[in-house]
Amino acid sequence: MEHHPVDYKALTDALKTMTGGAVEINVLTRSILGREIPILTLGQGKRAVLYVGAHHGMESITSGVLLDFIADYIKQYERAATVYEYPIKYLFQERRIYIVPMLNPDGVEYAIHGVGAENPLRDRVIRMNGGEDFSHWQANARGVDLNHNYDAGFRAYKKKEAEAGITGGAPTRYSGEYPESEPETAALCRFLRLRRENIVGILTLHTQGEEIFCSCGDNLTAKTMSVGRVISRFTGYRLARPEGLAAFGGLTDWCIADLFRPAFTLECGKGENPLPPEQRPLIYERLRRILFSFPCIV
Repeated sequence: MEHHPVDYKALTDALKTMTGGAVEINVLTRSILGREIPILTLGQGKRAVLYVGAHHGMESITSGVLLDFIADYIKQYERAATVYEYPIKYLFQERRIYIVPMLNPDGVEYAIHGVGAENPLRDRVIRMNGGEDFSHWQANARGVDLNHNYDAGFRAYKKKEAEAGITGGAPTRYSGEYPESEPETAALCRFLRLRRENIVGILTLHTQGEEIFCSCGDNLTAKTMSVGRVISRFTGYRLARPEGLAAFGGLTDWCIADLFRPAFTLECGKGENPLPPEQRPLIYERLRRILFSFPCIV
């Protein structure tokens, strides 16, 4: 079977096929360039978790993995199947899974298709990028790395950012003028704050390295580490701590520090980013059990 990168059209086309009582589709917000960012809901329970894909433009394979999970969930729901030890009807009635498959659609479009002549930011972002090859672009439409735009060690990160010579919009690592300066991250944080009593765990999918990050200073709890070990056992990924610039400003860090919720970054797949689309089914196979089980173990 031939696999293709998941661009914004592939995302919206896939969502059009996901109908029926198992899934609800809404809009989280719009991106810098006006693209709707979908958020899907599976299940009706009060106890909820959140899965997020494609913070980074060149990591759209994570969007494909989450689309595979949604389609799989719907299929199992229609069959009234038991998935691992969980009857899907129980999972649907007693748990709720929120999914943002593609938080950064503008960055994904840059990474896959480049920057078109119609883009009002074209000249600016080409200068940021140092050319017209955007295949390694991670940031959003105006050069802010969304996974450094959360209020978790933001001031400390700013110092390290300056030391690294990052002074403004860039393909990666620029954190923005202030936390949640971008509509994508601001909307996601707003969503989490409004539902903080119900959301009990967060998974963020990135690539690559087959590692699990769940560190935020000294704010790790025994439960977070316990759940992390289960995730490691189910996926075969190893628990690790992010180092250097990767250790600041991420969604996982913010959820642990600000919301006091177990949160994990899954670095999916192996190889050099952007990972080839052919890895998508292999990644989903490794993550399938935890994506179905996480709402019940967290």
